[in-house]
Amino acid sequence: MRNVIVIGSGPAGYSAAIYLSRARLEPLLFSGTEIGGQLMYTTEVENFPGFPEGVQGPELMVNMREQAKRFGTEIIDKSVARVEKTEQGFAVTVGEGAAAEVHEAKAVLVTTGAKSRMLGLPNEDEVLGRGLSTCAVCDAAFFRDQVVYVVGGGDSAMEDALALTKFASEVHLVHRRDSFRASQIMQERVLNHDKVTVHWNTQVTEIQTNEHGMVAGLTLENLETKTTESVAAGGVFYAIGHIPTTDFVQDLVALNDEKYIVTALGLDQSSIDLAGERLENGRLRYLTQTTTEGIFAAGDCVDFRYRQAATAAGMGVMGALDVERWLENVAE
Repeated sequence: MRNVIVIGSGPAGYSAAIYLSRARLEPLLFSGTEIGGQLMYTTEVENFPGFPEGVQGPELMVNMREQAKRFGTEIIDKSVARVEKTEQGFAVTVGEGAAAEVHEAKAVLVTTGAKSRMLGLPNEDEVLGRGLSTCAVCDAAFFRDQVVYVVGGGDSAMEDALALTKFASEVHLVHRRDSFRASQIMQERVLNHDKVTVHWNTQVTEIQTNEHGMVAGLTLENLETKTTESVAAGGVFYAIGHIPTTDFVQDLVALNDEKYIVTALGLDQSSIDLAGERLENGRLRYLTQTTTEGIFAAGDCVDFRYRQAATAAGMGVMGALDVERWLENVAE
């Protein structure tokens, strides 16, 4: 019986593991198939504190992993199939059939993150981080004085477009419909901005690259006229949503309508309701605990708004501290 099992290996998971192992809780961490999370697909990270010259995403993740191991975290590079409640705690199953392994723990911390939705174009994997980005807040500064395209029509797309106007020479917003889903105030800010051009009823059908494998242009299709055009582009940003990796706990903890895990630290009504139920003498004890006692969650599987490496790391630390205090109280 372990004290705690951490599921997920991004900034939240590794940060939690560092704190848990330094607290002598001997955590076991399952890294999953995408070891290191989304930062493994990025190049230079300039906004993570402590790196004035920037750091490569994979390098940052490898360093966090080694730091967690240094203090005693056991890391297994396998994916969790399911988590089940037991009398003593939780059973975490890895693998299926005859190859399945079951590990038990008193507490579980889920840090499995969320994947960006993609368009499904053939070369997206090759150009991700090479002109294709899913985070304008992270990467806008790399596109100074360039012509860039944003795909989407919700608030995230509006925020990305506005963030890019601070650096890019032109920002083009590509949307499949003839109206945005975004809030009215965000629409007005975008539509009234002199750097932004909107392409209604349009989709991206091809990403073109140069001889260095970098994004150089796009093929746009007008869905009404069925005509296509090639446009030069220094970068393209997807803002079409995220898919949280939470299926394996959907029968054990509450998820919101978009499948993000509900905790008292969340950002929607379900989280506010949970926080109200968990108040003790006017204070919340375990902000990262889910609707199931003993299961905690942190990072992008909870956070659908900020989605930054630094905020995920911070939430991972909060999750670790909550687990530590919860285990102390359970033992009393």
